Amino acid sequence: MTGSGIITARRALLSVSDKTGLADIGGALHALGIEIVSTGGSARALREAGVPVRDVSELTGFPEVMDGRVKTLHPKVHGGLLGRRGIDDKVMLDHAIASIDLLVVNLYPFARTVAQPGTTYEEAVEQIDIGGPAMLRAGAKNHERVAVVCDPADYGELVESLRRDGGTSFEQRRRFAAKVFAHTARYDGMIADWLSARADGEPGQAYPPTLHLSLRRAQEMRYGENPHQAAALYLDGRPTAGTVAGATVLSGKEMSYNNFVDADTALECVKAFDKTPACVIVKHANPCGVALDKDPLQAYERAFACDPTSAFGGIIAFNRPLDGALVGKILASQFVEVLVAPAFDENALAALRKKPNVRALATGEWPDAPGVAQRQLRSIGGGVLVQDSDADTLMLSDLKVVTRRVPDAGQLRDLLFAWHVAMYVKSNAIVFARDGATIGIGAGQMSRVVSVKIAAMKAAEAQLATHGSVMASDAFFPFRDNVDMAAAAGVRALIQPGGSLRDQEVITAADEHDMAMVFTGTRHFRH
Repeated sequence: MTGSGIITARRALLSVSDKTGLADIGGALHALGIEIVSTGGSARALREAGVPVRDVSELTGFPEVMDGRVKTLHPKVHGGLLGRRGIDDKVMLDHAIASIDLLVVNLYPFARTVAQPGTTYEEAVEQIDIGGPAMLRAGAKNHERVAVVCDPADYGELVESLRRDGGTSFEQRRRFAAKVFAHTARYDGMIADWLSARADGEPGQAYPPTLHLSLRRAQEMRYGENPHQAAALYLDGRPTAGTVAGATVLSGKEMSYNNFVDADTALECVKAFDKTPACVIVKHANPCGVALDKDPLQAYERAFACDPTSAFGGIIAFNRPLDGALVGKILASQFVEVLVAPAFDENALAALRKKPNVRALATGEWPDAPGVAQRQLRSIGGGVLVQDSDADTLMLSDLKVVTRRVPDAGQLRDLLFAWHVAMYVKSNAIVFARDGATIGIGAGQMSRVVSVKIAAMKAAEAQLATHGSVMASDAFFPFRDNVDMAAAAGVRALIQPGGSLRDQEVITAADEHDMAMVFTGTRHFRH
């Protein structure tokens, strides 16, 4: 090591599962006069690219055995990585251990293997890398003397440093080492979780006794919920297509913490309405207007009409690409913080350039909902709560009509619509709807009857008629007063989970008002 901390490289060991960029980095290292040692498939790929390479078996004096299971687990490999120049020189000389100054390794694709349908237990176990993590950890521990790279995205930086500076700096090696230990920790945690979930014989069903989280910082934010709170966005490695976390900011200011929270609620709500254009307006993590219409502009106008006051400064999401006419209408109608849609055309972006503070998030086309439950995490003092994500799987056949009056076809459509919206409203949640649009929403109240009062009040403030509307409740009605108040507002059909000790009292009230009511058997609390 020189005084500047620059370490030159004389010998490199390359052993990668992901061959992306292997030929390029191998060629670059060879051109710099660095001897290349490699293993199995990596050595073959380098030779096919015309890069001279020395087999690791030649270095160790021991052949690769057990179908490649044992090839780098040898003192001449690990001694070469761990040896301390100036301290271990005599030992290395006595045992003919050559120093390894540069290590390029990535690991067997365990995650990709177990994600493939039909993968057997034995096939998965064979993708548990042993030699790779051992080499990575050895080289990263000795980062004062060894540069270790585990990500093909870092190849360019590495080669540039070698060309420009003749070696790597201590700060660069320390940064690479930190990345290595984060990578191996995530890899080991993923394997531990996979094995633990299978310990009871029911793959994928049980939460493991230890939950390993590995999150990559995507960006830091100006602040969190309030200006005195620091905040950042981390990604957990799951696919981000069709999500707010993976969306592209096409215009406007940097996204804030609250923007992300509200935009996520808006997007996840609107994604359910794939058959009809839909618009969702969210304010402070609650929908304040949702509507369907064959014309996206009409969907927006109907959603906005539900609560124009709350829509001020809101987040608006669509399930269809946006054009210039629609974006222009929105910008002329209200102050908006964020627009979320699968895509924006050039005219839409031109309109947004006139409003430089409005953020435009393009999510791309979102995939179908996953067949397995995703995890949701929430921190509490001293711990973390983990649960499966809520999902709306309700179908018409799941509804149980409990009143003398049966809802007609139009009411059933509105009931299902209102039920889905209620999933995204903070409990206690009440949603009034008619003709595929919300007309009043009551959210986040300690008493459900107060949420009913607020929904009716919101409809009256917006001058929207509630006569003939439907009402959804995210949980059961504990007393008949909710039904009485809904009837007084003109509601004609109700949807709720049922399950209260006073269900019969509530059903009797609905019958007295000649209202239709259906039970879902499932509640959707949101806290």
